[in-house]
Amino acid sequence: MAGPTAVKGGTRQRDSSPVRTPRPPAPGRRLRLPSRRALVVALIAVVLLGGGGSWLLYGSPWLRVERVSTSGTGVLTPQEVKDAAAVPVGAPLISVDTGAIEDRLRRELPRIESVEAVRSWPHGIGLKVTERKPVLLIKKGRNFIEVDAAGVRFATVPRAPRGVPLLELSAERSPSLSRFGTDRLRREAVKVAGDLPSAIAGDTRAVKVRSYDSVVLELKSGRTVEWGSSEKGRAKGATLTALLKAAPKARHFDVSAPTAPAVSGS
Repeated sequence: MAGPTAVKGGTRQRDSSPVRTPRPPAPGRRLRLPSRRALVVALIAVVLLGGGGSWLLYGSPWLRVERVSTSGTGVLTPQEVKDAAAVPVGAPLISVDTGAIEDRLRRELPRIESVEAVRSWPHGIGLKVTERKPVLLIKKGRNFIEVDAAGVRFATVPRAPRGVPLLELSAERSPSLSRFGTDRLRREAVKVAGDLPSAIAGDTRAVKVRSYDSVVLELKSGRTVEWGSSEKGRAKGATLTALLKAAPKARHFDVSAPTAPAVSGS
């Protein structure tokens, strides 16, 4: 059978390029079937194009909340998060107010620093939680108040968490108390604790506040660190880390001026 021809310069030329036919699938090779999610998406598209989108999203039994999952919990349990979230199981997934769920979780569980509620089509709600981390403890009777790096007091617990220093405020005779007040001095202590390198924070038994510019760390080994004020905390942390390695037998460290530290009692 003759192939197509083309006219060039008034002369007909025959197109001799071969006609390519698709290759049949190799023997034994399975065709990849679409996933369930792809089928659901395709179904949604078909119904929307057909004008039944509202019924599918709000009235059908297919796209409704059947499960709630959580991630990111540490101290909190997944069940505590689910209970506080109060996700309306059985409701149309599209109608769930994820913003209201997030607000409710932050209100009911102050330990939660941030949370994201997301729809997981076709039947799920996922709760991605970030918990607050205590950097300092305030003793209150027999209990301990946990304070995070932002100064938020978010929980009261009967036992002190391991690796979190205790605040000891002893500025009664200091002019700083009348000038700055107890709350300001506590905030300074929180800032100091938040700037501590993790290894040093875990080895710190107490953060003692004598005045605004005299904060002392008491390490678990009985060693002490003159920290000074809360200023230049990162630099002081780096300097103290180097001193602890260079003079492991020293008993007292002074990093109040991080560029001119001092060590004694070795």
